[in-house]
Amino acid sequence: ATPLELGILFFVGAVGRRSMFTASKPDTVHPNWLRVGLSFGTAALLWGLLFKQHSTDVNEYKVRNGLE
Repeated sequence: ATPLELGILFFVGAVGRRSMFTASKPDTVHPNWLRVGLSFGTAALLWGLLFKQHSTDVNEYKVRNGLE
């Protein structure tokens, strides 16, 4: 078998398996709301920082190029 075929076989075999670090299946009926909140809160914070940095960068670009 070629390395590509072996890689595909490994990927297909790994898709059906759970990670060795997962002790149990995730409970989809009763989610861990603390983890959900932390995940969404972190994502919102990072997006906010990204927009703030972008705005700062655009203003600096305009000042450097005499557009403002």
